[in-house]
Amino acid sequence: MINGPLIIGISFAYLGLLFAVAYWADRRAEQGRSVIARPTIYALSLAVYCTAWTFYGSVGRATENGLGFLPIYLGPTLMTLLWGSLLLKMVRVSKAERITSIADFIASRYGKSQLLGGLVTIIAVIGVVPYIALQLKAIAWSFTILSHYPEVRMPVHGNGPFWGDTAFVVALLLAAFTILFGTRHLDASERHEGLVAAIAFESIVKLLAFLAMGLFITFGLLGLGGPALPPIEDSPLLLPLLEPSISPFADWFAISLLAGLAVMLLPRQFQVAVVENSDERHLRRAIWLFPLYLLLINLFVVPIAIAGLLTFPDGTVNADTFMLTLPIVFEQPWLALLVYIGGLSAATGMVIVETIALSTMVSNDLILPALLRRWRRRPPAADLGRLLLTIRRGAIVVILLLGFLYYWLAGEAYALVGIGLISFVAVAQFAPAVIGGLYWRGGTREGALAGLSAGFLVWIYTLLLPSFAKSGWLPRAFMESGLGGFDLLAPMALFGLSGWNEITHGLFWSLTANIGAFLFVSSLRAPNAAEASQAGIFVDASRRTALASAPLWRGSAEIAELMRLAERFLGSVRTRAAFVQYARSRGVDSPEALPADAETVYFAETLLSGAIGGASARVMVASVTDEEPLGLDEVLNILDEASQIRAYSRQLEQKSQALEAATEELRAANIRLQDLDRMKDDFISSVTHELRTPLSSIRAFSEILFDDPDIDFEQRRRFLGILVSETERLSRLVNQVLDLAKIESGHADWRTEVVELQTVIHQAVSATEQYVEERGCRVHLDLPDESAMVWGDRDRIVQVLVNLLSNAAKFAPTGSGEVWIRLSPADAVWRVCVEDNGYGIPESDLELVFEKFHQTARGGAKPGGTGLGLPISRRIIDNLGGRIWAESTPGKGATLCFELPAHPGNPTDRRPDHEPNHE
Repeated sequence: MINGPLIIGISFAYLGLLFAVAYWADRRAEQGRSVIARPTIYALSLAVYCTAWTFYGSVGRATENGLGFLPIYLGPTLMTLLWGSLLLKMVRVSKAERITSIADFIASRYGKSQLLGGLVTIIAVIGVVPYIALQLKAIAWSFTILSHYPEVRMPVHGNGPFWGDTAFVVALLLAAFTILFGTRHLDASERHEGLVAAIAFESIVKLLAFLAMGLFITFGLLGLGGPALPPIEDSPLLLPLLEPSISPFADWFAISLLAGLAVMLLPRQFQVAVVENSDERHLRRAIWLFPLYLLLINLFVVPIAIAGLLTFPDGTVNADTFMLTLPIVFEQPWLALLVYIGGLSAATGMVIVETIALSTMVSNDLILPALLRRWRRRPPAADLGRLLLTIRRGAIVVILLLGFLYYWLAGEAYALVGIGLISFVAVAQFAPAVIGGLYWRGGTREGALAGLSAGFLVWIYTLLLPSFAKSGWLPRAFMESGLGGFDLLAPMALFGLSGWNEITHGLFWSLTANIGAFLFVSSLRAPNAAEASQAGIFVDASRRTALASAPLWRGSAEIAELMRLAERFLGSVRTRAAFVQYARSRGVDSPEALPADAETVYFAETLLSGAIGGASARVMVASVTDEEPLGLDEVLNILDEASQIRAYSRQLEQKSQALEAATEELRAANIRLQDLDRMKDDFISSVTHELRTPLSSIRAFSEILFDDPDIDFEQRRRFLGILVSETERLSRLVNQVLDLAKIESGHADWRTEVVELQTVIHQAVSATEQYVEERGCRVHLDLPDESAMVWGDRDRIVQVLVNLLSNAAKFAPTGSGEVWIRLSPADAVWRVCVEDNGYGIPESDLELVFEKFHQTARGGAKPGGTGLGLPISRRIIDNLGGRIWAESTPGKGATLCFELPAHPGNPTDRRPDHEPNHE
């Protein structure tokens, strides 16, 4: 039986397991064996996007809108297609600038503006704290529902004191966890190894819980053998699911765009995707693994929604709780506990990472700038690092308590229930400043401020205030008539635009105002020196050398002052170690010997940026240095020099690639030479063997005739015939070698005359008649009636045909061989093909048969001869302006063909279009 103590015990055990995972990962990191330096862990940490709103709310949204829940996950899936450029740029810039948050990113892009960072922080807190409240509500609801097992009872908000509310206890526990593993060091740009490992673990837990529930519903309730449910076709409640209709395109597009921007710009998503990234190569796996995760966690949304509507047709059970109430009503206690843990994972993962990101923004971009203004009048304490850590930890507690307070006050109001997409629209206001800043150099600080302010104010007017009106906190007439009773200012139909849902409407007007103000105000002036410098770093981030360019700074500084400044935030040990490592990278023995130049000042500023943010780091460094202002012309000159350096680097890289290609070509040529050397040895061996055989016969029969002068006449005549035959064989072999040598050296004699191919074919057949008969072959001719006239060397063409005929007869079956000679016209050429019925040529050897010294084994045995006939034939045909090739189907014979250009007419009237190659 499930009861309160058991649920509390399991909850604490699970949170204790998270503590153990985080502690183990931190210990491994201290030992130099990082757990999170793996692409799969990185991709799983991105699934912090899937909150309790996903785990519970997707089913509820599906019951109302059918497939309307899909765009929330379709948008991030499509956005991953841009990660190879957009997210890669964000990661590179953030690592180079030691950026700590989305506020720090935007502030750094536009001249490291404290005002801009503060505005982004305010928007993020106002937009996201209610979303945190929604997660606390999900935890409190799930605990209350499960504690009434086996009865299904909806929670009633506001019973008892706030300190007895489950959400309050959870908020305090999450604050403790976040402080322990999210603020151990001041440097917020450092990876939180334990925290990321715990988030990845939670992503696995919530996915397994959702899949287990989906399998139970699909195959246990809706499948064969499950508990009896009302017939699906009899329930009108299922019409949105069984007859899904795609919502208006504008709504699908808007929500997909909204979700795609949120997965990049939500503070928690920026934290895990950018700040916690340990290797930009991890993006390659995240590009496909994260969309796969989204697919799996939404795979059973529709079946669960169907089962919930069939089980609770009267609407007394909130559809957002179907994930938990279904296993309760069907008495599956362990499944209910697993679902509860999955929902707890989804909610706590989001709250922890979001709180870390917001606390960093609040401390670095709101509180610290205020302290800096105070420290101008009164010197701060020596140990600023401990003070800032305390501020950051206090911010975590305050943010979580604000989230709980919003939940406690809003309760079941629309302002909390519908806050998910409304929060997404608030965060989408960062998009013009972020994306525009990564691809457009003309953006200015005032332009970004104007855009963010305009978009945020429109968001408040068109979405936040109407949600308050729906909750009863403002007059409902406000939604209908707007300010001053002007219908054109109605927040739900601004300037008469109606017909869209409130999210599409609010997103359109807020982004329109944002982008318009950003572009218009930025166009009023050119970027100043600081903005131009940062624009170069951000826009050129896709080029690795861009992030290594010299900083734009000129003035005087003292190394000791810079180190003392860093020590006040980071401690003496850490500061000393960082400066020693930097000194070694510049070839200097000690930090004291470093030159007080722009690069050293930039290093100190970047070192501080990881702890207090880029904007505050610039102010602090400026307080201990004497900087001379740079004009825009000087900035452009420096950037131009940097561009020249990058161009020179690219040239060096291109030359290096060319050198590598040349090296590869030399390596291939060397391998080819080795093959030729081996083939030469084989050739010499073959030629030697071929020469030795006829010479041995000649010597043997000559000795017989010399030693026995009385041998009878018939025997003498037979021996003399053999001597003549072997002499002719020897002559042919020598002639082949000489022919090949002459052709390749360019000393061969060529004649140009009109040749009739029918005549040379008959001549070649006559020349090989005796050899063909000895092989027991028959020759078939397929010749056209019209004369096949070509321009060439008659003797050479006869030589080619003799080689092809001899080759065909040699490989045709002895005694049953068939050889066909076919002559045909084809596209201004005459084609001659010699075909046999032998074993054929393997496909891999169709080109090799024309190589020198190469002999192809056909029928399992290596043939006799030198293998020079076909190479000589190719050289002849090439010189006559034609081409020669081999075709074969193994086991069905081989065909060797050559083509020669057809002679255009009477040889005495005109020359051929293609002259032979005379060497």
